[in-house]
Amino acid sequence: MASLVLGCEVTPQQIAYGETNCVHCQMTVSDSRFGAEVVTTKGKAYFFDSAECLASYLQANPEKQQDAELVLVTDFSKPNQLIDVKRAAFLQSKNLPSPMGMFLSAFPDKAKAEEYQQKLDGRVLTWEQAMLAVEKNDRPY
Repeated sequence: MASLVLGCEVTPQQIAYGETNCVHCQMTVSDSRFGAEVVTTKGKAYFFDSAECLASYLQANPEKQQDAELVLVTDFSKPNQLIDVKRAAFLQSKNLPSPMGMFLSAFPDKAKAEEYQQKLDGRVLTWEQAMLAVEKNDRPY
C-alpha cells in the first residue's frame, strides 16, 4: 500500500478587514492600507492592524520571530497586497498617519517609498530601522 505524504505549504492568509482583531493591541484590523501578518512555520497566521503593532509584537515575543516563516506588511500603494518586510521600505511621515500613531507606511521598495516621500516629506526606513523607531517610540513630530 502506498503512503500519501501531505506537505504543509506555508502561505499568506487573507486579512479579514473589519472582522479580525490585532494580536498585539486587540483593535479591529480595519484599514487595508496598513495591515500586517506573521505566518508561522506550521502555517498559523497572526494579524496586525499596522507595521508598528507587528514590530512591537515581535520585540515583545522574540520566540514568535524565530518561529515565523513569513513576516508581511501591506503595500500602502496597493491595499490588500502583502509584501515581505525584508524587501519593504517604510515611509515615516507626519503627513501620513497610520493606525497606531507611528506614521509608518510600507511600500514594495525604496523607489516607491521615495516617490511618496517627495509628496509627503518624512524619512524612508528599512524594516530594521522601522523596528528601532518603534522600540524607541521615535515619532516624526
